[in-house]
Amino acid sequence: MKNVTIAAAIAACVIAFPAMAQEKDDFSGVKATAIAGYDNIDVGVTGVDNVEGFLYGGTLGYDIQSGNVVYGAELEATESTGKISTTGGRIEAGRDLYAGARLGFVVGDSALIYTKAGYTNARVSSPGIGGENGDGVRVGAGVEYKLSQNMFARGEYRYSNYEGGVSRNQGLVSLGLKF
Repeated sequence: MKNVTIAAAIAACVIAFPAMAQEKDDFSGVKATAIAGYDNIDVGVTGVDNVEGFLYGGTLGYDIQSGNVVYGAELEATESTGKISTTGGRIEAGRDLYAGARLGFVVGDSALIYTKAGYTNARVSSPGIGGENGDGVRVGAGVEYKLSQNMFARGEYRYSNYEGGVSRNQGLVSLGLKF
């Protein structure tokens, strides 16, 4: 009887260990994301049209899920193809760096609706004249959808407001991996 009890205990451990070792399929974890989308910059100069272009870059972040609430931090670097010619020369949108936090709520098993806020620093330049870096604040909202346990897609809108009266509206889609 003693041997049967020990054998049953070992069998239970062998069966239970792989189940305990499996990662929980939620929104928690380190994430890397490739970004692409629309970029629209109001340079804050009367009579000058907005600079429009294609936005591309990447995000690295970490999320933690507690119940149906997800919170995390993100670092992001993007570049823009936006350019516009004015009577004073050409204006080009440049790189945009972001560090911030996000807060979301799980909807169903595969979707996350979230908001975000943080610090951003963008560069706008004019060839021959130089460029200016602008500090600002970004807010946004989006939806993240799990495509598999380790792959997800996002749709997001965000607004950034920089010093000097410069603002930015962006709509983007992204594809990411969770590690």
